[in-house]
Amino acid sequence: MLSRPLRIGTRGSPMALHQTALVRDRLVAAHADLAVAGAVETVTIRTTGDRVQTRLLAEIGGKGLFAKEIEEALIEGRIDLAVHSLKDLETWLPKELAIACVLPRDDPRDVLVSGDGARLAALPAGGRLGTASLRRQAQLLRHRPDLAIVPVRGNVNTRMAKLHAGEVDAVVLALCGLERLGLTGCTTEILPREIMLPAVGQGALAIECRADDEQALRLVEPLHDPNCAACVSAERAMLAALDGSCRTPIAGFAEIEGNRLTIEGLLLQPDGSCEVRGRREGAINDGELLGTELGNELRRRAGPAFGLD
Repeated sequence: MLSRPLRIGTRGSPMALHQTALVRDRLVAAHADLAVAGAVETVTIRTTGDRVQTRLLAEIGGKGLFAKEIEEALIEGRIDLAVHSLKDLETWLPKELAIACVLPRDDPRDVLVSGDGARLAALPAGGRLGTASLRRQAQLLRHRPDLAIVPVRGNVNTRMAKLHAGEVDAVVLALCGLERLGLTGCTTEILPREIMLPAVGQGALAIECRADDEQALRLVEPLHDPNCAACVSAERAMLAALDGSCRTPIAGFAEIEGNRLTIEGLLLQPDGSCEVRGRREGAINDGELLGTELGNELRRRAGPAFGLD
């Protein structure tokens, strides 16, 4: 029996609150003592990434700014667990913290949502496509260099509002986000991996806690998905080997078929003019090693032109 409520920290966006509610419900289903009213509290924390909406993440410190204040609350003991979109976590965590649990992965693909229902190939030359992601920008320009990329930040509803207001002709969003919010009906086209390889960790939810918090580690254990964890560990190992900055477009995705893990990685120039792509395959337990090897290969093939040195 817990001596006090279990405190789960999260961002305050509709997406983050939905994800946290999902984790809370699974924890309650796994532990009868958490089903008591008041046994689990949601603590909303406003992060720098949420506060600063007028500048690109690459200009103010990268996606880690969606987790910084939440991680500080964990370290200080103000919360016990944190729920993150795994792609928002920095490659290297503070030494006091650990990813305690990775939930089963949702669909990691990206989707195009256009105002008039036009697919990517049918968008007019010079069409305005909204995204603040360098990864998405580079891959879009790789296939449609005639498009005008318009920086658009904010949560899903904010970006959809800009589309409906006519500020852009289309936006690119994560399919899993639309699924979680019940908005898949607005999807125009699911972009295949050949056109849009996902971000490292996209589609996966991570639960972070203090590395020495044995109670928190025990509570989240039933929610853990080993296969998803192996895949995202491979992807994050690739990212660590690349040591890429938020100014370098990097994509990576690992999947398991049978007893084999395959990881694909991609580096691009921001304007889409050049790419370096690679794959590795091996045993599931070697996922981290495969990711490291792939990252080192991509780094070697890319050379100094990609800004990784």
